[in-house]
Amino acid sequence: MATATRKRQVLQSLQYGFTLFSALLLGVLGLGFGSILLAIVAVVLSFGAGIQITTVQTLVLGLITIQGIGCPVIAFTYIKLRPVIRAKLREYFSYQTDSNEFSIGISVPSLREAGIVVLGYFSAMGGLVVVAVIITALVSMYGVEPASNQAAEVGMANPDLLLLLIPASFLLIGPGEELLFRGVVQGRIRDRFGPITGVGIASVIFASIHYPALSGGSVTGKLVSISALLLPALILGATYEYTNNIVVPSLIHGAYNATLFTGLYVSVKYSDELSSAAGVLTGGGF
Repeated sequence: MATATRKRQVLQSLQYGFTLFSALLLGVLGLGFGSILLAIVAVVLSFGAGIQITTVQTLVLGLITIQGIGCPVIAFTYIKLRPVIRAKLREYFSYQTDSNEFSIGISVPSLREAGIVVLGYFSAMGGLVVVAVIITALVSMYGVEPASNQAAEVGMANPDLLLLLIPASFLLIGPGEELLFRGVVQGRIRDRFGPITGVGIASVIFASIHYPALSGGSVTGKLVSISALLLPALILGATYEYTNNIVVPSLIHGAYNATLFTGLYVSVKYSDELSSAAGVLTGGGF
């Protein structure tokens, strides 16, 4: 009896570990598959058509291949292959699992869900302000050098590109990343650990997976920048868990990114005009 109990405990631990590993693997596969597609397209254009790919073109192609193709393809492939994989695992390890079908809720948001989108967006933006204050304090107190996003850096050097990133936030970035990280990764963890743990762990995976996209700064600075993504990730995860409609966090995600890109565009494109206007306003003060 004790041996059977110990065997069940070991098997359960293996199931927990496999769930975490597979969830992380799915996130990596989505970005990795898209990156491989990007490399193939770049090689074909460079050596096949003789087109030299610029940094801006690489960023645009990356949005299409990674967020537009890689993330959704891995998400839907997992949904289709999940029943086959689970059957093989049950046969190999000789254990029973629930037969619930895995699906991602997708529908046109209701009026109530539209309200959740608005609430989630303002919560994420409010959290951004809080995080910005904390990061500023860390930089001031400990001299931590935060890292910056590579896409933002390219956008600052090419402001007009930011205008492309605004609609891309709604059409590619938001839907692609939410399908994979909220729909599949979070859903995978929820099956084994429950909704609260699912939201938390998926948010950590989502934030961590952005590490390669950061440039500059120290290792500590990059970790600080990564931690700044946790709050909006938790909001995205909570809204999906509450509504079971992937469109809701996709819209929040898109609006959040679009706001950041818009603010960056205005600050870069009209920095001189804004400085002049600020000078006039402050000069007129008592």
